[in-house]
Amino acid sequence: MFNNRKGFTLLEILVVVFILGILAAIVAPKIMGRTDEAKVTEAKVQIKDFETALKLYKLDNGFYPTTEQGLQALITAPSDPPVPKNYREGGYLEQKKVPVDPWGNPFVYICPGTHGDFDLSSLGADGKEGGKGYDADINNWEMQ
Repeated sequence: MFNNRKGFTLLEILVVVFILGILAAIVAPKIMGRTDEAKVTEAKVQIKDFETALKLYKLDNGFYPTTEQGLQALITAPSDPPVPKNYREGGYLEQKKVPVDPWGNPFVYICPGTHGDFDLSSLGADGKEGGKGYDADINNWEMQ
């Protein structure tokens, strides 16, 4: 008589694989194309986080870290002048290291800045000044 085997035929498996392939071909490019946009957004968020930490540093100490002291001053109290007198125990960033931008490059910090109290930038995907599109610099003075 009939054999009651449960399972899928080769044809059914091929149809499912074909459908999954079509879906992947449609969805993957849309997801993959957004990684650069996500990195730009992440860089902007990181710059805003640095701005907040730098403002707290100034609130506690009356001045921003110098260019030479750099963003490292948000992690450990600087020993070179000007030395902060009211440095917050534990520093001003949650992580105990200065993060790099989403492309793996260090942020550029200049104090006093030419566009405000300090200038803070990510050099974008190419890691060089200037550029267009995803290679463009992301600067704190250009953000809202």
